[in-house]
Amino acid sequence: MAIIKDSQQHRFWVLVVIVSISGFSQGMLLPLISAIFEQDGISGTLNGLNATGLYIGTLLVSPFMEAPLRKFGYKPVIIAGGLIVMISLLSFPLWKSVVFWFVLRLFIGIGDHALHFATQTWITSTVSPDRLGRSISIYGLSVGVGFAIGPMFVPLVSINEGLPFIVSALLTMCAWGLVFTLRNDLPEVMAGTATAGHFGNRVKATVIVAWIAFLGPFGYGFLESSLNAMFPVFALRNGITLGMVAIIIPAFAFGGILSQVPLGIISDRIGRRPVLLIALGGGTLAFTGAALFSAYAFGIMVMFFIGGIFSGSLFSLGVAYMSDLTPKHLLPTGNLLCGIFFSFGSLTGPILGGYVLEVSQQNYLYLFGAFLGTLFLLTLMGKRTVKRELT
Repeated sequence: MAIIKDSQQHRFWVLVVIVSISGFSQGMLLPLISAIFEQDGISGTLNGLNATGLYIGTLLVSPFMEAPLRKFGYKPVIIAGGLIVMISLLSFPLWKSVVFWFVLRLFIGIGDHALHFATQTWITSTVSPDRLGRSISIYGLSVGVGFAIGPMFVPLVSINEGLPFIVSALLTMCAWGLVFTLRNDLPEVMAGTATAGHFGNRVKATVIVAWIAFLGPFGYGFLESSLNAMFPVFALRNGITLGMVAIIIPAFAFGGILSQVPLGIISDRIGRRPVLLIALGGGTLAFTGAALFSAYAFGIMVMFFIGGIFSGSLFSLGVAYMSDLTPKHLLPTGNLLCGIFFSFGSLTGPILGGYVLEVSQQNYLYLFGAFLGTLFLLTLMGKRTVKRELT
């Protein structure tokens, strides 16, 4: 029988380990399946559309995720999400089909969203405001480490096509088992407020006070999904080897790993918005540089690394900013919306990236600079402060 521990620090690190393995699975799946489909002659557009299954699953389940969390608590939602992910990963080697793999990615999106939503809400609801940036940055760092390591396992496909899926499932199982050492808890509820109303009312109330914070998760989702799903296609078409791709893609994640905690600590001191502007501005310049060096694999890798240093923290900065702006009883809705905006960005990335690859391949990397530049302007024009009170 598992030993239940009440230590907040123990709970925090268990949640960090869980999301790091979840990040590993996603970081491995996107380039792995894209490379397999590209070698099988699947078009870039269809390849990108297939990658959206992960995020369509997230969007489909999002309206139904908050109710079970409030009713049953964090632990059961995490357990259910991990179980869905494990079963789906083990099912990939059973039948190689574009449609079947799309359905499996959809289920992985549902399971991963349950994991991230529950763990993220649990952390933002229990960490003190003066340490929120640091704690969320560690959370984001763990996901980034997982994403950085994931693509490195893609070459296992040369040994056996099903081996990467099995390895990922086993790692997920190990992390999943840790949740049984935690005591369940329920999110805070404030009677007579928007919390007690319809889901749509809670969403409206949260968007009013924290819309600017959702640009970070949206931007990170766009970058992460398109880089992991469509960059392998761009690279293979430009003579870059699969082994080099397995180094270039993690360069972005490693950049984010280095800067994640420092940027989180700085945001605790000077505010989230100034750090978000620095992240978006630096990312714009870095990815524009990657486009200029697109003929050189090493040049792309360096620019991806610099881009990761600036924009690899967009998700965690956005979550921390949302937590600053949102009343505590609406934090589950705010965290849910962070996941939804992340998924919108993740859906847009592969589709738009795949389209650009088909229409104008040489402009593929310019897409990221233009996208981040747009988010920079929106953040710059947004209100400097948003009142926490709801009318």
